[in-house]
Amino acid sequence: MTDSEIDPSVPPSGTGCVECDADGGWWVHLRRCTECGHIGCCDSSPAQHATAHFRATGHRYIRSFEPGETWFWDYVTEQGFDGPSLAPPESRPEEQGSPGPRGRVPADWQEQLERLGRA
Repeated sequence: MTDSEIDPSVPPSGTGCVECDADGGWWVHLRRCTECGHIGCCDSSPAQHATAHFRATGHRYIRSFEPGETWFWDYVTEQGFDGPSLAPPESRPEEQGSPGPRGRVPADWQEQLERLGRA
């Protein structure tokens, strides 16, 4: 792991998944790229934007962007690890809820995830 792969000074790109916000989509949980701050949705989410960001950029380390969670993940080794504190905010706003964001989560969200094999 190099200093450029985890930059504690880089703030998150926002409070929700960048691509889902742009597309009007929704997510189950959020992940934060430790290199550039990109916020993407987790692999349980319909669009899996955090993993797509890793594949497009090679930025291999993420941290949970969920309240109360401080774990890190390495996409290359597929292992968790302990990492440093990152620039605030360290999680999505609690009032945003999960899945989120409120107002865009379909009533049948659990069935949709089951159809996608992500439940």
